[in-house]
Amino acid sequence: MFAVYAARIDRDQPLSGLELGELPAPEARPGWSTVTVKAASLNHHDLWSLRGVGLPEDRLPMILGCDAAGIDEDGNEVVLHSVIGQTGHGVGPGEPRSILTERYPGTFAERVAVPTWNVLPKPKELSFEEAACLPTAWLTAYRMLFTNAGVRPGDSVLVQGAGGGVATAAIVLGRAAGLRVFATSRDEAKRKRALELGAVEALEPGARLPQRVDAVIETVGAATWSHSVKSLRPGGTLVISGATSGDRPSHAELTRIFFLELKIVGSTMGSKDELEDLLAFCAAAGVRPVIDEVLPMDRAREGFERMEAGGQFGKIVLTGP
Repeated sequence: MFAVYAARIDRDQPLSGLELGELPAPEARPGWSTVTVKAASLNHHDLWSLRGVGLPEDRLPMILGCDAAGIDEDGNEVVLHSVIGQTGHGVGPGEPRSILTERYPGTFAERVAVPTWNVLPKPKELSFEEAACLPTAWLTAYRMLFTNAGVRPGDSVLVQGAGGGVATAAIVLGRAAGLRVFATSRDEAKRKRALELGAVEALEPGARLPQRVDAVIETVGAATWSHSVKSLRPGGTLVISGATSGDRPSHAELTRIFFLELKIVGSTMGSKDELEDLLAFCAAAGVRPVIDEVLPMDRAREGFERMEAGGQFGKIVLTGP
């Protein structure tokens, strides 16, 4: 079957290890389902995989892609939860948690196999392309906001790095949930787009906010860390799920953190239950993922190049071959 996969690991030039071509189709196994992929979306996790993060060379070649929506063996329209092993469903009970592409082949292919427990019904209100955006970036944003930050309607939140998948999702979800959302971006066009999506203000990174916020959604890391901490009200919460600019800020702001009793919470992906809630929220509230570009899977390299350059606003989606 046609697939987009990591053939080699290159930490400095990750796209040099990206290949498109034929690989074996998944074989049937008890407790697993094979899904025909209609749409799949890119995540920075795919670039990190090409750099060898979470993907050792002895597992190559590895089909990339965490997210997908498609059709199962019974003809049902479905969405996949891409975290494997955290509950033991479909795999051994002692198997550690992993994300598709780390231990098991991913979604950038004609077909993908996952434990049947990981297959959820796709709401009829969402297209395959929209649904394929949700299981990683949008689920991450949902968990960051509503589980780990614990914000409520009327609260204020700062979203760093508007334009990225998680940040864009946080703006849209926050607005839909009645939050007062502030956003930052180095790019003027992305700041304008953040306002169109519902942010009350969009500022340059490091700019002083008109008020201190209840929570910060942080995926940028070192470049925005100090600003994130300084933007919180006393007792506020900073939730971090990524560090695209590096994980070693020049100033950790420890004095401010303990003196103002700030909370720092790490967040990774989300549970199957949270994905079910996110799907229902999008269907009921009319929330739709922001899609930057839709490409056929045989043009996946273009999508990877755009994501690596940071030029996208929202999700890049690949449609099945």
